[in-house]
Amino acid sequence: MGWELHPDLVRDTVEVARLPLCRVGLMNDATYPWLVLSPMLPCLRDFHDVPAAHHGALMDEIGRASRALQAVYAPDKINVAALGNVTPQLHIHVIARSARDPAWAKPVWGVVPARPYAAAALGETVARLRQALAA
Repeated sequence: MGWELHPDLVRDTVEVARLPLCRVGLMNDATYPWLVLSPMLPCLRDFHDVPAAHHGALMDEIGRASRALQAVYAPDKINVAALGNVTPQLHIHVIARSARDPAWAKPVWGVVPARPYAAAALGETVARLRQALAA
């Protein structure tokens, strides 16, 4: 069985890059700078499902995404979470948080409605993040 991105993540994210292990998507919510890493391995629901041989790569890519958000946005805090209560495929949220964001210091889910990026802003954001991930 091959890997396919869950339909929820297809709907909610825009691909920024493919790293050796993970697809990196930008959550289409301009309220928060928010990346979603999806390990491109089949049948993963939780962290413990990731084969041991991939643990180091996964942590490296989470760090890479965190550093990219730090470089582009200079946030007050980077949040990293893998919840999967709604979308059962393992995916890791890496979110740049600011004391000025509407959900500070709570979780981002459900505080304000998602605000999709305007087309031009989406393209610019993806390009900036892609460049930061490549650095």
